[in-house]
Amino acid sequence: MPKFTPQHWRTVEAVFLAAGFRFDRQEGSHRTYLKTGVARPVVIPAYKDVPVFVIRNNLKTAGLSRDEYFALLARV
Repeated sequence: MPKFTPQHWRTVEAVFLAAGFRFDRQEGSHRTYLKTGVARPVVIPAYKDVPVFVIRNNLKTAGLSRDEYFALLARV
């Protein structure tokens, strides 16, 4: 099974866009994404390397599984 590794914010953004999220707004270096049916927005910091804990927290917020994340990551 693949391991989570820090990813560039554009890669993380591409995964969530592929999962059906849409860009809502940006405040400073934090970009917010929304999806109908998801209670809270997903916030992705515009960092060169987004930490693993941020990616995992966003997956939990979005209701995406580990397998879904890696499937989407392979497509982008």
